[in-house]
Amino acid sequence: MRFNNLFRLIVVALAVAGIQSCKAPQDITYFQDITDGTMIETTAVTDIKVMPDDRLNILVTSKDPNLAALFNLSAPTNRNTPGITAQTYNSGGADNVASYVVDSFGDIQFPILGTLHIGGMRRSQIAEYIQDELKKRNLVKDPIVVVDFLNHSVTVLGDVTSPGRVTFDKDRYTILDALADAGDLTINGKRTDIKVLRNENGRQTAYNIDLTNAQKTMQSPVYYLQQNDIIYVSPNDTRKRTTTANGNAPLTPSFWISIASLATTIAVLIIK
Repeated sequence: MRFNNLFRLIVVALAVAGIQSCKAPQDITYFQDITDGTMIETTAVTDIKVMPDDRLNILVTSKDPNLAALFNLSAPTNRNTPGITAQTYNSGGADNVASYVVDSFGDIQFPILGTLHIGGMRRSQIAEYIQDELKKRNLVKDPIVVVDFLNHSVTVLGDVTSPGRVTFDKDRYTILDALADAGDLTINGKRTDIKVLRNENGRQTAYNIDLTNAQKTMQSPVYYLQQNDIIYVSPNDTRKRTTTANGNAPLTPSFWISIASLATTIAVLIIK
């Protein structure tokens, strides 16, 4: 009788373990806190601001194209100008326009206007600033200024389909945009542990994102990304176990079937 009870106990224990091993993971689905009609207030919207080493295209247009041309740099003639990078670029019909590189002080050298401090400004603010300067100095009466980002990017690492640098030209670029552009997380990417590293005042600050919780994700200070942010998607336990031989074997049904068969054989031998 004692051996029969032992046998039943072994079978029950193995059955429970097997069920647990086959149980569907609970941390795969995004935004588990969202139901129909859920309203979430996102973090304060922040447009991308200009930082040192940013590369910009600035195009000035006017009713007098010859006058506007004085303020649009032609790349081949400015290869050695500080703060200007020769680059073929097409915008609004202007070919081969040079790009401006923001220096460590947040300045650029603009034709005729000279040194302009644009560090910390948004695209719309830069355009308005240059338009105002052109009008104030009676250089162009009807200027239209268009500013484009040329080299903004973030780095996406870890368990995503296509890790690497992801470029963007939006004023508002979210972590969801970046992950989508990197091909989304793999099935082994840990949705609850996504880290964002951001350079703030000369120091790297780490933030954690949990994609299973929409409210926390959209209210995170790094929901809207900045240029040069680093995103790292941690591997889940299944991925980690693949680094060792037979690391995931105890989680497979065949493993538990083998154990159950062995336990049954041992129990039968003991009873005999």
